[in-house]
Amino acid sequence: MPGDERLLTEGVTQGLTAAEVAERVAEGRTNEVPSRVSRGTWEIVRANVFTRINAIFGVLAVIIFSTGYVIDGLFAGLIVANSVVGIVQELRAKRTLDRLVIVGQVRPTVRRDGVSRELPPGEVVVDDVVEVGAGDQIVVDGAVLAAEALEVDESLLTGESDPVLKQPGEEVRSGSFVVAGSGAYQATKVGRDSYAVRLAEEAGRFTLVDSELRGGIDKILRVVTYVLVPAGALSIYNQLSGSQALPDALRGMVAALVPMVPEGLILLTSVAFAVGVVRLGRRQCLVNELPAIEGLARVDVVCADKTGTLTENAMRLAEVRPLGEPGAAPEIVLAALAAADPRPNASLLAIAEPGPPAPGWVAESVTPFSSARKWSGASFGEHGDWVLGAPDVLLNAGSAERAEAERIGAQGLRVLLLGRAGQAVDAPGAPGEVTPVALVVLEQKIRDDARETLDYFAEQGVAVKVISGDNAVSVGAVARTLALPGADAPVDARTLPEDPEQLAGELEGASVFGRVTPAQKRAMVAALQSRGHTVAMTGDGVNDVLALKDADVGVAMGAGSPATRSVAQIVLLDNAFATLPYVVGEGRRVIGNIERVASLFLTKTVYSVLLALIVGVPGLIGYDAVPYPFLPRHVTIVGWFTIGLPAFVLSLAPNNDRARGGFVGRVLRTAVPAGIVIAAASFTAYVLVHSGGDSGGTEQVQASTTALITVMALALWVLGVIARPYTWWKAGLVAAMVLISGLMFVVPLSRRLFLLDPGNGGYTLTALACAAAGVVLIELGRWLGNRLGQDRREPR
Repeated sequence: MPGDERLLTEGVTQGLTAAEVAERVAEGRTNEVPSRVSRGTWEIVRANVFTRINAIFGVLAVIIFSTGYVIDGLFAGLIVANSVVGIVQELRAKRTLDRLVIVGQVRPTVRRDGVSRELPPGEVVVDDVVEVGAGDQIVVDGAVLAAEALEVDESLLTGESDPVLKQPGEEVRSGSFVVAGSGAYQATKVGRDSYAVRLAEEAGRFTLVDSELRGGIDKILRVVTYVLVPAGALSIYNQLSGSQALPDALRGMVAALVPMVPEGLILLTSVAFAVGVVRLGRRQCLVNELPAIEGLARVDVVCADKTGTLTENAMRLAEVRPLGEPGAAPEIVLAALAAADPRPNASLLAIAEPGPPAPGWVAESVTPFSSARKWSGASFGEHGDWVLGAPDVLLNAGSAERAEAERIGAQGLRVLLLGRAGQAVDAPGAPGEVTPVALVVLEQKIRDDARETLDYFAEQGVAVKVISGDNAVSVGAVARTLALPGADAPVDARTLPEDPEQLAGELEGASVFGRVTPAQKRAMVAALQSRGHTVAMTGDGVNDVLALKDADVGVAMGAGSPATRSVAQIVLLDNAFATLPYVVGEGRRVIGNIERVASLFLTKTVYSVLLALIVGVPGLIGYDAVPYPFLPRHVTIVGWFTIGLPAFVLSLAPNNDRARGGFVGRVLRTAVPAGIVIAAASFTAYVLVHSGGDSGGTEQVQASTTALITVMALALWVLGVIARPYTWWKAGLVAAMVLISGLMFVVPLSRRLFLLDPGNGGYTLTALACAAAGVVLIELGRWLGNRLGQDRREPR
């Protein structure tokens, strides 16, 4: 059972045996939890097959097949097409996500049979001994067995920002992370019993990124649903209450209802996101939450940490400069500090690598480095109390040593101070008065792709704020080499106001900030958001976790701490800052193309609903009902060549347009006027040539053909409008659709199959005249819509 005496003593060094692990696996006491990223294959199939739209089309297809006019049921192919395309794309995205999740997942260090090794989190079992150090995430609930200055941040669970010092016997909970020190804990609750999983299921901690695109489409579909009910009911009444034969009435009813449903809009939105996941996956970019692709495309401020983002994680010891303090050689002390720290950070590892072997000093107390303290240290009894950290934190402002450190840091180098502490490093008020002994100079290599990435954001009007825990002068020096605007005036974050409004004002006017604490990073993100900015935060260290979580989009480096990867929406597994422009580009492709697609589908919905109302209202108030102009086969070919095929191409095509707000307004400003014009023009053409004769005769077929020519001509014009500005492939797409549509009225086989008869020249001229008038009105409506958008100062 958890917590037995053997595990609390021997278990600290040995952990579980293989037999004990097998026993717990057989009992199902493992850490298997459902992924929040990817759903199962059956869920994907079910979600794409059993949809409301498929159900509607299925019922209408059964009605049509019952009349014996099988070809009028061609629209039923949309059920198969929608489902197959959606399933294939989602399965591709699932495979990509699952592969990347395995690469990027947190892998805790578990001790078994006396050996420590990394395991996937799902293989942790009850009573396992898990080792942790700075930056590690607590993957399951447990009880602390051993602790060396172990500090845990539980703010993601409790909201309390101050780290909690943990002692043996105390509880740690999954979802928290280690900010300093090291230790080991025994797993007591795993899987669905663990705190983070219960919190996620009950309170929805893992919320999705806000998506204007997704919210806008939901809003549009709700409005469409409200309109469909009365329009559909009127169409059914009109067709079934007239003098037509029942099969003809049913065909007219179905022809009126089918085009009202924007059947491909949701499908192509899902496909666009899924394809985006696959494309970014090829660049080793893990997207934990799909709308984050869209979110980053809307970002106008990127907050970038210096270390690991603009510079490489690896550092090199450039120089140890003694300051004249007598006593032990600085190199010996540094070797002792490195040996005393059970989980040395990157700086300490770089210092220890070229130095002498550790002197064998016994550490009486150790204080590991934390972002809040900016120093680490150890007390070695007769060998003294030593600290290593930021000179501007450990030394007084007027000291010559601090001035020298700032001079060196201004060259873009990282400078640490080695000094004698005035008291034991674990005593209250430590380190006390620090006596400087040496300056330790480290070199950081700037990423080759950093300059190019910053230039890209500058060209796109995206502000970059460099926010670092390092010395402000040193951070400014790095930023200057990258030609970042504002790098000549770095700001020491210790001088920043705490008031959010004042802080926001300071952030608007500066680009480089040093000596930023984790709490300040979080406050900076909130201050920028309060000014209406969409903020992305990049980082790789445990000090970035809170800011990553609060940002509109959190971007973590794959080599960063497990805690940062667990809270970020996007993880750059190859640690390449230069991947961000590709993520932005993918978001722009999704947003811009779905906007085009939505305009096409909603234009069809608008004119279909209006046609149903125009045809149905006269019969409702006592006038002779006019048969619906089209057969189901007619609306099918209109959907194919003016919406379906071009929409699929447009949804996957390149698109570098900047993301803008006001998605719903822009779509409706295009779709509503165009839909009204198409409905009015096609009905006018139909009425001008329709004599009221037998709906099954040649004259009725010619009248339907006339209306269809008008609809297709105007729908193709709308396609051409939406495809602007033209590139060679867009012009080719529109030309191909025009050619295919024209051939439908010329080729004898298609004329027979789709009951088309353009043989009456007068009727055809009437259709073209109505279409020409409609083109003028569509262009006028578009011009007025654009003016309306400008007058409202639509955000861009």
